[in-house]
Amino acid sequence: MITHGKDVKVFAANANRPFAEGVCRALGIPLGDCTVTTFADGEVSVTMNETVRGSDVFIIQPTCKPVNNNLMELLVMIDACRRASAGRITAVMPYFGYARQDRKAKGRDPISAKLVANMITCAGAHRVLTMDLHAAQIQGFFDIPVDNLLGNPVFVQYYRNLFADTSEVMVVSPDVGSVARARAFAAKLHMNMAIVDKRRQKANQCEVMNIIGEVEGKTCILFDDMVDTAGSLCNAAQAIIEVGGAKRVLACATHGVLSHPAVERIQESPIEELVFLNTIPLPEEAKGTKIRQLDVTPLFAEAIRRTYDEVSISSLF
Repeated sequence: MITHGKDVKVFAANANRPFAEGVCRALGIPLGDCTVTTFADGEVSVTMNETVRGSDVFIIQPTCKPVNNNLMELLVMIDACRRASAGRITAVMPYFGYARQDRKAKGRDPISAKLVANMITCAGAHRVLTMDLHAAQIQGFFDIPVDNLLGNPVFVQYYRNLFADTSEVMVVSPDVGSVARARAFAAKLHMNMAIVDKRRQKANQCEVMNIIGEVEGKTCILFDDMVDTAGSLCNAAQAIIEVGGAKRVLACATHGVLSHPAVERIQESPIEELVFLNTIPLPEEAKGTKIRQLDVTPLFAEAIRRTYDEVSISSLF
């Protein structure tokens, strides 16, 4: 049974409008007309300037910095579309904030990822479309369908074009928690893999301990899902050069959160190039540096098209 609305309408709040415009270009439709501002006291104000009655509505809004403001904009937009009788509402979150708080690491910890999932569901979303969740089990926090797109194939294609001969190239996981995604990445590129073993003393600080694997004389690609303050990544790069004897270090990650002082650390690190996907807009200080972005708007556009047509998304990967 076809459950979608009568047509596709894509709207965007303020977190990453250029991304939404790219998705609409790929779909061949105009970006929906809405106004997202704030009242004098900072409360979010949303006005839908066109009808959404019976439509299949997709709201594009990554919950990146400022996380709480962007999350609230998303929730209010979902509520506005629900009250305007949208046929179906999909929250398109290229980056899902609060994903790192997915379990109780110590006593009396919140599980904020579950709280955010509840809020999105209660606001009225029928589906969620996101990319590379920090923890795959977050899909189970929702009581609505969640499509978790993979950025892996985009990086695989990029590095296949960059390295004709991969015999001297290795994929390196910057920590034990990223081993599964790094292994899948290495397998697709037919490369060997190494692991940087570190011990985290406290949040946003880490101490590199040793390297599991032989990286001497190799070109290494550090692979992760996100880079926040870049402490882990830069320490890992330093370790595989100084301790492991690697020849070159490149790096890639899906989400460039890049909190201060990430850009400065990356510039001063031995990393030659750091590649992100454009799920989060780059801060101004990162432009013109060794950081670059790859465009995934066509992938999201195809996922939106398949969602509307009730066609499998997993077959994309």
